[in-house]
Amino acid sequence: MPMLTAKFLEDFQSVFFTGENWKYLANGFKITIQVTFFAFLIGLVFGIILAVIRVAHKDLKPSWRNPSGFLLNLLNKIANIYITVIRGTPTTIQLLIMFNVILISLDNLPLVAILTFGLNSAAYMAEIFRSGIQAVSKGEKEAARSLGLNYLQSMRHVVLPQAFRNCLPAFGNEVITLFKETSISGFIGLIDLTRGANILVSNTFKAAPPYFAAAMIYLIVVYGLEHLFNFIEKRYLHA
Repeated sequence: MPMLTAKFLEDFQSVFFTGENWKYLANGFKITIQVTFFAFLIGLVFGIILAVIRVAHKDLKPSWRNPSGFLLNLLNKIANIYITVIRGTPTTIQLLIMFNVILISLDNLPLVAILTFGLNSAAYMAEIFRSGIQAVSKGEKEAARSLGLNYLQSMRHVVLPQAFRNCLPAFGNEVITLFKETSISGFIGLIDLTRGANILVSNTFKAAPPYFAAAMIYLIVVYGLEHLFNFIEKRYLHA
């Protein structure tokens, strides 16, 4: 065991402290964080919109005969199809389709990854927020309407803040999942953290140090995110 440890440390030193090899992981980690952050913003905004559409359709039961009802019914159909397709297909396939088919003329790999992961996350965020909205008591909704607020106003000022509180634990899990899912970005040639580790293996012919280093970085970030969301959850839920 001591010999294996010494060999690992020697390989670690030769891999990361020879030239500027460490920059592959550093720059890759920077790309991973950027993709995760902006994809999260897209997923959050689009997910809320999808959730509100589906809940509004259920609550209002609109008719196809009037323009507003027709629009809401149409949007609900589109939202249902979108969520079903995204949740029913692998993220890797979605990334490859986005890169090779939909955005084939876009020469910006980070943007391709951000859009793919953001739109993917939106489908899951939508279901999380929908469950959070439905968990708000009917009395709260009726009280908001009795104060003169219309449906959208009551949703914005009364329902959504409580829904966010209801789905905070699941929301944290989705952010962590999104961060880890970005590790497949190398399929389109984006040099993220995982791809950076692969390049180091190819350059040095030593697999253990780059892969263990990348794994530790993922683990540390996930551990930090778990504690951050636990802290937010305790402060927010007990406020």
